[in-house]
Amino acid sequence: MTIQDLAGSYSVQGSNQEETDHISYHGILTLSIDENNRIMAQWMIGDHIQNGTGFYKDEILVINFNYEGDDHKIYKGVAVYRCLSKDVLDGFWSEKHGNPLYLGSEYCVRIKNSSILN
Repeated sequence: MTIQDLAGSYSVQGSNQEETDHISYHGILTLSIDENNRIMAQWMIGDHIQNGTGFYKDEILVINFNYEGDDHKIYKGVAVYRCLSKDVLDGFWSEKHGNPLYLGSEYCVRIKNSSILN
């Protein structure tokens, strides 16, 4: 698998950085590749947008992300995914100001383009 194989959109379900690991959010993760073969990531969780940049090696994808909170502060963290295939990513994440006792988790499945043939 190459970094180019990862480009596309994924349906995301995840849990926050807290004691319980129940699914607490759903959204879309879009991955693209820049001119330096780095990953550009954007998560859309409801009306909330997070952006990140990262790199890929040996079926491991690492993305440093940031977003502006409702309090207008910038929050930063890192997400690490095991690329089970080009269509399935299984990961965990941590934010700098999150609870250091726990990790968040995400499971991402590629959204297949569906087109209607006439």
